[in-house]
Amino acid sequence: MEIGFDADLYMQKQSAQILERMEKSKGKLYLEFGGKLFDDYHAARVLPGFDVNGKIKLLQKLRDKAEILLCIKAQDIEKNKIRADLGITYDMDVFRLIDNLRGMGLAVNSVVITLFDGQPSADAFRKKLEMRGVKAFIHRRTKGYPTDISLIVSDEGYGANPYIPTTCPLVVVTAPGPGSGKLATCLSQIYHERKRGSDAGYAKFETFPIWNISLKHPVNMAYEAATADLDDVNMIDPFHLEAYGKTTVNYNRDIEVFPVVKTILSRTSNVGSTYQSPTDMGVNMAGFCISDDEVCREAAKQEIIRRHFHTMVDYKLGRVDYQAVKKIEMIMSQLDISGDDRRVMAAALAKMQEKDAPATAIELPGGRIVTGRETTLMKAPASALINAIKQMAGLADDLYLISPVVLEPIIKLKQLNLGAHSLTLNLEEVLICLSICAATNPTVEHAMNQLPKLRGCEAHASYIVPDGDEKTMRRLGLNLTCEPVFPSEDLYYE
Repeated sequence: MEIGFDADLYMQKQSAQILERMEKSKGKLYLEFGGKLFDDYHAARVLPGFDVNGKIKLLQKLRDKAEILLCIKAQDIEKNKIRADLGITYDMDVFRLIDNLRGMGLAVNSVVITLFDGQPSADAFRKKLEMRGVKAFIHRRTKGYPTDISLIVSDEGYGANPYIPTTCPLVVVTAPGPGSGKLATCLSQIYHERKRGSDAGYAKFETFPIWNISLKHPVNMAYEAATADLDDVNMIDPFHLEAYGKTTVNYNRDIEVFPVVKTILSRTSNVGSTYQSPTDMGVNMAGFCISDDEVCREAAKQEIIRRHFHTMVDYKLGRVDYQAVKKIEMIMSQLDISGDDRRVMAAALAKMQEKDAPATAIELPGGRIVTGRETTLMKAPASALINAIKQMAGLADDLYLISPVVLEPIIKLKQLNLGAHSLTLNLEEVLICLSICAATNPTVEHAMNQLPKLRGCEAHASYIVPDGDEKTMRRLGLNLTCEPVFPSEDLYYE
């Protein structure tokens, strides 16, 4: 993979910027932390060289000064909202984040359930947190927001929320996903700090859009594609342009809410009056760390194509409106790119037509593409993966890594004892078989040792891959896309 981003420089600049904001706040800094703390694969895909866990490593460096508040919106709990890249609900992701943060030596203060309006599932989640020893707080809708500033900044507005005691000079406010009430939590806390006679400041850490590259840079357009279902739009920051005569990029929600946020901060924080624009509030230094702009441009274009396939599948599954598909199609048109620019797509479709069966293609390091089709024994992703590791291990194409004699009893077990709907083995089942065979067969072990090389490789399936196979390919680090086509006429498949 060609590198286009300097991760070490980013760590240095970002740490220095946060420390500078902490000093300017002259008290406690509430840092709204957008994006993903862990496993930020979107950033790594559009900025090749970006450390997927760079942001959490940055916080580790500041752990003696920092504690963390996690926000989750009550409606997201009620709707069982899924984090698409992990396939788990937002409430389960809160548990995952707490475990991971604690495991890295970072202090988790509490969880804030925002926009609470009596949702039974949200209240049950609060009780579950408290049963596990995690402090939980309830924040309801703020009276008067967003127009009645006097009511918002009063005991009936932010004052109606319980104050969350904190002890560190840096309070990181983060969440499993967007729209979780992070900003409102920060502003509520700052209001309470002022009432208690303490100084507190606010800043925002959001990787995308990158404010100091062009509005139509593919990296910024990839962010629009990634948030197509949220209707986010990148815009020139008019407040920054007016105040400084400089063009910067922000997104519509921050720009729309800025006058309200600025007014609230001016009444509650000693740094509020210093912010002349939403860009001023940000601490994002990513734009200064792009080392090869052309590499990042090409990577971002490929990410937009991947997002197009993902969104078409989501539309087919009823998860998003068609407007999200149209938005990404418009972005692709502006950049003059299409699905044909994804090499593995053509290979998967050609294999499907040749064998008249569902097929998967994987592009190996170096550019060679291997394919696999569904058979009576295993599904297409498993076939393609076996062919891929054989190719990388230098093994003959006709060599069986797993004998059918081993696979058939497993199929019989699924049929006679487990009542499985599908008898063909999925990718995880085949990987387990390979692992068992590798214990006694050096050739299989050699092939299995190639698996780490697949991380970051491209893959495409001629059909909508079931969740189990999709999750396994994601865990292996493969960038999988699918045709928006169901594998059969069956309404249920696994």
